[in-house]
Amino acid sequence: MVTINGEQIDNIAGGTVLSLLEEQNRHQENVVVELNGQILSKAALTETVLVENDKVEIIAFVGGG
Repeated sequence: MVTINGEQIDNIAGGTVLSLLEEQNRHQENVVVELNGQILSKAALTETVLVENDKVEIIAFVGGG
């Protein structure tokens, strides 16, 4: 089980952070991802594999004027 923005999700462990973003229809250019308290670089999104008990926070940029 992986916690994403406070919600526990089953069957996510084993995938990359980038695949998680794609499943949620989020573009990596518009978000910052924190994994277990550490902000991930854009390059790390494709390399980082989620494991059981990970805590992910996805922060989206919102434009306006």
